[in-house]
Amino acid sequence: MANSTAQESYLYPAIKPFHEDYLATGSLHKLWYAEYGNPNGKPVIVLHGGPGAGCGENDMRYFDPAYWRIILLDQRGAKRSRPFGEMRENTTQDLIADLERLRTHLNINQWLVFGGSWGSALALAYGEAHPDKVTGFVLRGIFLARQRESEQLLYGMRDTFPDAWQEFNDFIPRDQQHNLGNAYYQLVMDSDASVALPAAKALMKYDLICSFIKLGKKQLDAFLSDDQLVLGIARTFIYYNEHHFFLEENQLLDNIDKINHLPLIIVHGRYDTVTRARTAFELHQAWPNSQLIFADSSGHSAMEINVTRELIKATEAMKKRSS
Repeated sequence: MANSTAQESYLYPAIKPFHEDYLATGSLHKLWYAEYGNPNGKPVIVLHGGPGAGCGENDMRYFDPAYWRIILLDQRGAKRSRPFGEMRENTTQDLIADLERLRTHLNINQWLVFGGSWGSALALAYGEAHPDKVTGFVLRGIFLARQRESEQLLYGMRDTFPDAWQEFNDFIPRDQQHNLGNAYYQLVMDSDASVALPAAKALMKYDLICSFIKLGKKQLDAFLSDDQLVLGIARTFIYYNEHHFFLEENQLLDNIDKINHLPLIIVHGRYDTVTRARTAFELHQAWPNSQLIFADSSGHSAMEINVTRELIKATEAMKKRSS
């Protein structure tokens, strides 16, 4: 999705990767990754959301390219990774193992972890599994993968976006509306694209509208016109949601003492309805060494101007801390 001129004014200039390749996982998955910026710089790994969204064209632009060695990775089944949309051998534990595989492959001892939405949950899960490999975290749109957050995605956002939610709800037959997650799972995972694609578009339209304070029709239509991308993201998200994101309830907070000695900067849109501000506040309270910034007049997306600005401030703060 194109960025506004205002957002462009905050981002670092667009750059091309100095290294791009596929990482073999030892299974059926091959993962796309790319490195940007300074080959000898401080390493940072970017964890995209979704699950299944893949890295965006501007995800490297939150970092000073003269200082950082910026690593982007499309998680299993996402975007440029192969096979696209593949759910076999695709769990949170697999993604954690992939991060370690990539870190070792690139001869990196430790790295900063940067992630938003689902990427924030994966960042915490990875850090708790490998705390000695992380120098710190910059996280946005905090998602802790608990039942309450899943219910917020499927039901809670109607408090702010009742019109979008009504359309999302009404796509499902009335006798299945008591469990929207499972109803969408059955449709989106159907092998018949004529069944799966309309459901995927209904799901992603709802998600996108709720991610912004104001989303232009042109932006929405452009995203929904890419059938493969829409179906790939929707399938991965609904698959992970149906399996409780492969995490125990409250697992991320229950194990937070493994990493809460590390520096953390949280950026959260004040009016984020996808992942609620109180979830970010919970994480902040459980992490004495953290800083929480609520971005004014902002929703969930990293493309919201004030979220972009605060994320860049956060990476600059981490740069000063590690210099």
